[in-house]
Amino acid sequence: MHASTADIQRLSDARFAKHEVWLGQRPIARLRHLGHARRHESTGTGVVMNEQTDKNLPLQGLKVIEMGQLIAGPFASKLLGEFGADVIKIEPPKVGDPLRKWRKLKDGTSLWWHVQSRNKRSVTLDLKAAEGQEIVRQLVAEADILVENFRPGTLEEWGLGWDALSKLNPRLIMLRISGYGQTGPYRDLPGFGVIGEAMGGLRHLSGYPGQPPVRVGVSIGDLLSSLYGVIGVLLALQERNRSGQGQEIDVALYESVFAMMESLVPEYDAFGYVREPAGSALPGITPSNSYLCNDGAYVLIAGNGDSIYKRLMTLMGRQDLADDPRFAHNDGRAQHAELIDAAIGEWTLQHSRDEVIEALKGARVPAGYPYTAADIVKDPHYLARQMIEQVQTFAGPLKVPGVLPKLSRTPGRIGEGGPQLGEHTDDVLAGLGLTDEQRQGLRERGII
Repeated sequence: MHASTADIQRLSDARFAKHEVWLGQRPIARLRHLGHARRHESTGTGVVMNEQTDKNLPLQGLKVIEMGQLIAGPFASKLLGEFGADVIKIEPPKVGDPLRKWRKLKDGTSLWWHVQSRNKRSVTLDLKAAEGQEIVRQLVAEADILVENFRPGTLEEWGLGWDALSKLNPRLIMLRISGYGQTGPYRDLPGFGVIGEAMGGLRHLSGYPGQPPVRVGVSIGDLLSSLYGVIGVLLALQERNRSGQGQEIDVALYESVFAMMESLVPEYDAFGYVREPAGSALPGITPSNSYLCNDGAYVLIAGNGDSIYKRLMTLMGRQDLADDPRFAHNDGRAQHAELIDAAIGEWTLQHSRDEVIEALKGARVPAGYPYTAADIVKDPHYLARQMIEQVQTFAGPLKVPGVLPKLSRTPGRIGEGGPQLGEHTDDVLAGLGLTDEQRQGLRERGII
């Protein structure tokens, strides 16, 4: 017998009747362990992650359903999974998350996939089909958190919006990340991170005056939204401990970028001042810039603290600039940024990059140089703080970024790389009560 929508609904009704518990006067579905069987691999620290390790993680016991694709939603789920949440990632049958084919591929799968989707379980499901939607309802009924980053209104079209799902599971926390948010005149417009960065103000400030705006080399708008989303989830979990109720979290890409714009709006409001791109400098904060050395390399120097500035000028042999009362504080230095930057640049051009950095270390002036991937993976500080880990993936061993933030008693972990497409579909659906024959029927009809 094949599993039809009616079959799935009957299974759902039977399971809820069997596993219903009460909170006050309101029934809620009891969380169940849906056939969860994680692989556990050694990390670069030599620590083997096992079930006992997982029990010590701060989000252990929380169930997350991820219905997002590409970056913003999946990155938020990744962070939750690193600290113990059981993340079930729903992907379209046969093709999966498009991120599987982004950037550099190995054995047909993006290497990025093993960072973005680590610690997750992959379930293939056609969300446009009624049977697929019913399976989502069953998963959500037992979940703590749902993460999605579809265009606003998409889930509502499938009968899976906040109003419907919160009635099914009043304790559900639903994180929704979109280009412009769930409300407002732009809500229906398509929006990727690049557009959020533009509308949020970042792209106007990036680059050099008179030249086209440039992008940061990573998807910073998406990633900032993910971080705000996770903050929202943790706040909602804390509040749920008091009220017993979940809530909807609305994160817009452009707003996450805009929130990083520091004094951009107050300066415009007070003075009509429109901040413009300034290359590698930081307008109004001096000195903080990149400077060329005699070996063709650049150093970045942040001498913008009052005492740090004096030490920098003394190191350079410019006691006149160190003692000049105009430059005692940042407001005075900012008015003469070109003069100060020129003096620093003249000094760095007399030395190699390594010589400049060593001298600045000795003077306790913050300095560095732009790291490449090759610099990062061999840097002793990265290694000492376990920020480069090696994990086993289905493409072989792979170095990946470590886990943040670093908790003293209950640190996060990387249990495994990204899953194969649909690797856990049978496991999860069997946990919902679907038989082998019913799952095969769903597979034949392209539902899973």
